[in-house]
Amino acid sequence: MRKLAATAVGMCVVAAVAASCAVPASAAPNVRAAGLQAAVDQAVASGFPAAIAYGRDGDTVTRVASGVADLATGEPARVGDRFRIASNTKAFVATVLLQLVGEHRLALDDSVEKWLPGVIDGAGNDGGAITVRQLLNQTSGLYDPTTDPAFFAPYLQGGDRGFVHTPRQVVALAVAHPPLAAPGAAWNYSNTNYLVAGLVIEAVTGRSAGQEIHDRLLVPLALTHTTLPLTDPQIHGPHLHGYDLDRNDMTTFSPSYDWTAGAMISTLDDLARFDRALFTGRLLPPAEQRELETVVQLPDSPGYALGVQQSTLDCQGRSVPVWETDGGGPGFTSISLTTADGSRQLILVGTVFDLGKDLLHQRPFPQTDAISTAQTAAICT
Repeated sequence: MRKLAATAVGMCVVAAVAASCAVPASAAPNVRAAGLQAAVDQAVASGFPAAIAYGRDGDTVTRVASGVADLATGEPARVGDRFRIASNTKAFVATVLLQLVGEHRLALDDSVEKWLPGVIDGAGNDGGAITVRQLLNQTSGLYDPTTDPAFFAPYLQGGDRGFVHTPRQVVALAVAHPPLAAPGAAWNYSNTNYLVAGLVIEAVTGRSAGQEIHDRLLVPLALTHTTLPLTDPQIHGPHLHGYDLDRNDMTTFSPSYDWTAGAMISTLDDLARFDRALFTGRLLPPAEQRELETVVQLPDSPGYALGVQQSTLDCQGRSVPVWETDGGGPGFTSISLTTADGSRQLILVGTVFDLGKDLLHQRPFPQTDAISTAQTAAICT
């Protein structure tokens, strides 16, 4: 749901096969594996019930897991467990829209009004002044109702984890609020942008956004453990349980309010395969790939492009450019990093995210330095 800047997120080190515990043969993979293991163990020691991670150098892959998938049963976390990927979803949605742009079915500078007449009208919001590009790069100015803790009262105080906020209802709540800024004038992270982007996909194609994501991305990449649920609050198949800071189980939670802004469920390997394909240019034509990676030139933008973020890691004085996606939603926080040349990857997942906090001012997960340890192991070593 929320965009996280450098979020942190374990006992078996595995290579290639999730169920086995094999240490890579060469010295460098051993060092990376030990470092990743130390990182996720550190995350668990910091308060995450479980942490899992994926590291890739070329075609050498290391997977690690620590802690328990379910506090009630004590079942150990496994590297193949599913989890809610939250705002990592946005990169999938941006990719589908850019594919449609490449097919000349819409343009990034089309107005939202062209595709969704009247949907973005009210309280000073103007769909005719907001472009598809501004939705994807978070410069539309649209308000995000999910930044208000009261939004989650039906789920948390009311106890109805299956409560349905439809995407159009969330958008209506957003446009009943004055815009945060004029379109294009400022960068403001808002899940509303990607709910509207999902509606644009449906308007352009005449099909559900979920079906477009499935047919265009999940099937070609064989992402067989990745789904975009609409209202089903369960995670099916082997999965991690997610928790709030008081270790209340948050695993069962309606995805309806988050939809194309952050409702997808996946695994380490599926998410890694998608990001590898995306950042090595396999999913988009060259022109659209350039658009994907065009960073917003505003002083308040954290290197944000179209559903992805550019940043630089300090590897002992050596600067390494990376592309990042990340996410935090009920019970789960995660971060995915891919080097600009596509040669290395890191994904870390931790099983705490507390929606009861004021997400703009309070940290919704345990404090830990595990992310730095993991970055050193996976990217810098």
